[in-house]
Amino acid sequence: MDITIHTTFLPHTDPEASLAFYRDLLGFELAMDVGQDDMRWLTFISPAQPDVRLVLNPPAADPGITEDEQRTIRELMAKGSYQSIILGTKDLDGVFEKLQAADAEVVSEPTEQPWGVRDCAFRDPAGNMVRIDEVR
Repeated sequence: MDITIHTTFLPHTDPEASLAFYRDLLGFELAMDVGQDDMRWLTFISPAQPDVRLVLNPPAADPGITEDEQRTIRELMAKGSYQSIILGTKDLDGVFEKLQAADAEVVSEPTEQPWGVRDCAFRDPAGNMVRIDEVR
């Protein structure tokens, strides 16, 4: 089989803060910005992987989700326990320093993990866990 990851989704709560984090800090390119106000879908690509898309979507966009469920989702997002993504870089220390200098919320500093990867972790503006692995 020839199967690849094409698109992945993360919820967001503030389109402008998400643009500042993913585009301006992490260097992703904005491929699409659809919708208006807080109901915007932001599609990013990495210049290093232009065939893989990261879509940030408003968590309240699903009409089947009740207000109570929306509140629960937002609470889980704020804790960083609703969604996550693992990114990779050859320059973990440089990326960490850049994000830390920009006052991104640090969850863990670069650490050699017992499972054989060196990584760090941040929360994006919506609270999603963003782990960054060092690519060796």
